[in-house]
Amino acid sequence: MAAFIAFIIMFVGGIYLLGAAFSLSAFQALVFILGLLLVSAAMALLMRQGGSATRRSNNWSQDS
Repeated sequence: MAAFIAFIIMFVGGIYLLGAAFSLSAFQALVFILGLLLVSAAMALLMRQGGSATRRSNNWSQDS
C-alpha cells in the first residue's frame, strides 16, 4: 500500500511539473525533464512491485 501511495505522489507530482514547466520564464527545460524523469520513475516503481502481471513468471497467458 505504501508503494502505491509513493507511486501516486510521484506520478501526480511529475505531471504537475510537466505542466508547470510551460509557465516558467527560466529553467523550463530542466523542470520539464525533471517531471519526465519523475513520471518514468513512478511507472518503473509500479511495474517492479511483486505480484503484478508484468513479470514473466506471473503473466496472464502462462506461456513462459
